Amino acid sequence: MFNLAKKINEVSTLKGRFVLKSGKVSDVYFDKYKFESDPELLREIAEKMKALVPPDTGVLAGLEMGGIPIVTMLSQLMGIPATFIRKKAKEYGTRKFAEGADLGVGKIVLIEDVVSTGQALIDATVKIRKEGYKVDLAICVIDRQTGGVENLEKEGIKLLGLFAQKDIMGE
Repeated sequence: MFNLAKKINEVSTLKGRFVLKSGKVSDVYFDKYKFESDPELLREIAEKMKALVPPDTGVLAGLEMGGIPIVTMLSQLMGIPATFIRKKAKEYGTRKFAEGADLGVGKIVLIEDVVSTGQALIDATVKIRKEGYKVDLAICVIDRQTGGVENLEKEGIKLLGLFAQKDIMGE
């Protein structure tokens, strides 16, 4: 796992001054699209993430946009259907916020790339629960360890991170 963390660090860690989605400022940013666009690295990440997915999972739900490549690869490797969760329902066509596999096919596991506060996962969970489905588990590639676990726990969601930020940074 150390080698994988090192690879992710090498291709995606940027240093500087970055405003995160939460509005917080960080001197470290993970450009997730760098590891998600590398087919070999993405596959290696998904191979390791498989161990975090419970055996009774019926659908993997990836969050727009960074969770989509990960959930697609994970779905392919595990043979579990995937659905793609939009930030907001599209205003045309089916007007759905969830595209792909039916959310009612079994236990839903949310898939995300990098988690800071967990707000995107909370927003997705609210939509899914409003439709009458249960969600209590989310899996991410990198947990920045900046409140996401605690915020999600308050909503009844357990977060499992493949790596913590300190693992990626080699701390």
